[in-house]
Amino acid sequence: MDLTTSPDPGSKADATELHRYAEALLVGLAAGGSVPSLPPGVTDVPGYWLAPAVEALGLIMSGQDALEPLALAAELDEQRTSLFLCLSLAVCGLGDRIHASWLGTAFGELSNDRPVSSGQRALWLAAARGAYGPVGKIFVLRKLDAVVVPPEDELWLKALVPDEPAPVVPTSFDGFPELVAVPEIAVPAQAVARLRRLRERCSEITSVPRPAEVSKVVSGTVWTDDEPLAVLRSLAGQESAEGPLSSLSGHLLHDVRPGADPHLAALALHVAAPAVKAAGESLVETIKAPPPEAVTVPILGYPITLRAEGADQQSMSTAEQQIVTECVPRGSTPWPGYLVGAVAAVVFVVGFVVSFLLTLAGAALGGWSGYLIWRHRVREQADLRRVQARVGELSDVSERGVRALREYGKEAATRAEASAEDLAELCRVLRRGPRAA
Repeated sequence: MDLTTSPDPGSKADATELHRYAEALLVGLAAGGSVPSLPPGVTDVPGYWLAPAVEALGLIMSGQDALEPLALAAELDEQRTSLFLCLSLAVCGLGDRIHASWLGTAFGELSNDRPVSSGQRALWLAAARGAYGPVGKIFVLRKLDAVVVPPEDELWLKALVPDEPAPVVPTSFDGFPELVAVPEIAVPAQAVARLRRLRERCSEITSVPRPAEVSKVVSGTVWTDDEPLAVLRSLAGQESAEGPLSSLSGHLLHDVRPGADPHLAALALHVAAPAVKAAGESLVETIKAPPPEAVTVPILGYPITLRAEGADQQSMSTAEQQIVTECVPRGSTPWPGYLVGAVAAVVFVVGFVVSFLLTLAGAALGGWSGYLIWRHRVREQADLRRVQARVGELSDVSERGVRALREYGKEAATRAEASAEDLAELCRVLRRGPRAA
């Protein structure tokens, strides 16, 4: 039922002055709790709950007996009367004067099957900020606790830790950071960071109880959200407070996000404690996953499979073959030098028969042939040294990766122990939530 839409009082002309007075009344409440005097005849609107409710509010705020107008207003519309009085007294800082039954009547029942009304959300906000004292806060907590919150781990994780924290790089990877990019290692490393940030966020919500911002206005900025006043204006017939409504889970997820109202966050975290605990347990299970037996990482641009006992020989051989192919040119025989040498021999022999000059030319060609063959051999030696250096570097880096993977496996127990401590601390934080709230 939409309690924020006031029913037609029957005669709009009769209610016009009443609505004007209600508007002035709300302005006075928001400005410091002052109540304008009630003009004669304003409440003479038969059959309209707002008339006796306004009269009762004035009497309650002045400390007088309001039993008669209260009874009449409740008879006409008990729910709207209770909501109007609860929110009005909260806004003017007199929330301790409400009757316990009014909260129950005004709040109604919550369910995950239907949206939270703006009236329920306004009471929720006022109680969270301490407008009704500890009793009001406990009342809202019990209402929220009565609804089962879906334990969707990832939703609560994204609400509490919306920004993905940088993964925690194991100390064993200091000499080989490339392993952090391996999915089998990156996922647990990210889970470590998320669990730590989740614990910090929950501690942030619960560890520093803030004084309740009761609604007695000092600076005019107590109600940072306009929900209570907007609902009151709607009840008084000035405007409609119903905008896009959210489900109970939607409000709870919104309330625990970083930057949310700390009072709402404390209540929401208490209600969502089982789901948050389940999210933490899920992260611990991810962290405790056994280290991978083998991982494939790019080393010097070649895919190498690493295991704790050593690098995979087949992947190493394939990489070495690729290095040889890349570093050594295909034509490895000095054919130009050999060809020039053959020509030099022919010219040299012919020169003995024909001319001494041809003999000299053959000798020169022989020298040129020797130079070409020597230069080719020098290049071969340089290529060989380059291949040996590249293969040696590949072997050294692979060995570092194997050592890092081996150390990572040895650190599994330490990681599991640290995650268990983080989860235990998270559970302690969740258990102390209601007291901090």
